[in-house]
Amino acid sequence: MDKNLDSYLSDLGISDENQTKTPAAPRNTPAAPTSPVSNTRPRLNASADSIVEDFLTGLLAHIAPGYNVSARERGDNILAEITGGDSGRIIGREGRTLSAIEFLANTVLAKEVGENAPRVNVDAAGYKRRHEERLLETARRAAARVRKTGEAFEMDVLGAADRRIIHIALREDAFVTTESVGEGMDRRIIVKPR
Repeated sequence: MDKNLDSYLSDLGISDENQTKTPAAPRNTPAAPTSPVSNTRPRLNASADSIVEDFLTGLLAHIAPGYNVSARERGDNILAEITGGDSGRIIGREGRTLSAIEFLANTVLAKEVGENAPRVNVDAAGYKRRHEERLLETARRAAARVRKTGEAFEMDVLGAADRRIIHIALREDAFVTTESVGEGMDRRIIVKPR
């Protein structure tokens, strides 16, 4: 459980070994002793948010300079915000790169902390927050339409995380209920009267 950032990045195939190779010592010369502190950071008693922040900062430094990371615990989650740099590059098409970065952060934290690791949510330049606000507005409009017409409304195909946001948003609505239908990539939500 005591892996450092360089080890994680190396496991991911990211290494600055090609960029900063040190010249090899002559054959009959003993190698200089290495400092046990040079490439490792003490992880004992490190907080989950500092582990996430350290990992993301190191990962993003290998992608491009200029990114800043702040991570903080909120309830049972860790919220990590990436600012600066080219946010579009970090977000990726339809948030796919951001989702991959979040997956890596959760994997690293689980390796460090164990199975009781908090869930890491990574956002860049407020992308996920704005996306969630759009989903909530879509849910409100769908509920208003169902209340007005009395007929069920089938939403477009949504990913699992987006469907969850809609289900939670309308869970307490006294007039409508939600149901997921379809299989695999064609799964969608139907909003219908109670």
